[in-house]
Amino acid sequence: MEVPEVADAPGSVPDPHASASARDQDAPDASGTGTPVLRRRGRTALLIAAAAVLGVVAGTCAGYVVQAGREPTALPPLSQPVLAQAKGKGPEPLSAAQDRRLRTDGDLRKLLLKRPSGARDLPYPQGRDGWMNLAEYAEDFSRPDGAFKHEISNEFRRAAVTGWRVGSTYHVEVRLVQYRQEEQLGAAESAENAHYWAGNKGGTDSLAIPGTGDGMVYVHTRPETEFGVPLYSAEAHARRGDIALEIWVYDTKPIPKEKIMDLAKRQVGRL
Repeated sequence: MEVPEVADAPGSVPDPHASASARDQDAPDASGTGTPVLRRRGRTALLIAAAAVLGVVAGTCAGYVVQAGREPTALPPLSQPVLAQAKGKGPEPLSAAQDRRLRTDGDLRKLLLKRPSGARDLPYPQGRDGWMNLAEYAEDFSRPDGAFKHEISNEFRRAAVTGWRVGSTYHVEVRLVQYRQEEQLGAAESAENAHYWAGNKGGTDSLAIPGTGDGMVYVHTRPETEFGVPLYSAEAHARRGDIALEIWVYDTKPIPKEKIMDLAKRQVGRL
């Protein structure tokens, strides 16, 4: 479905993704070891990483081919001690309310914050039908091709999105980005890198989100002026298991920390 272009009314907020900001520039980020790692990686580094991944895959495939051509070898007989069988009932399975994985394996869109009454659609697209695929997610970076490859290596699975605006200047975007986490802790790395970018932007106040361990909100007190109007922003980043939570708020006036904190606490609560 085509999204019609919306002319910017006086005092309205332009699309904040139309220009590179602090979260769209190249700089070090951090890995679990505390060593800076890139969230926005350079193209060369990404190609090297992709080549390394392809090399591992090619080596694994070659190993299977060699093994498949060999004669099967008989296995030695198993010799195991006889153990007495445990008595008593085993633990009860988790209920649907307790099993977080069961909740997040369903329709992720149902866990998104509900749009407040009176709010309107954003003037720029946010995925389709509440979902954002990998290509759409990567387009939000200043180097989409690099972001695309990086998210593949991070085992991106899917992203549920919502957003709204109140009046002509107050915009909110919420994303739940889910990772497969079979070999990479994608959600943890995504959140950690987001913390690096947000915390290293000048003129930023940061606060911990209660009950999240490492979740934080960031209020950027210095406005961006490249859009023709002062554009203030605030953001929140946290993780729950295999899900990285991202909230962005934009306005032409300073954003109270209570607003972004309320959004963050309510969204974390829904997870």
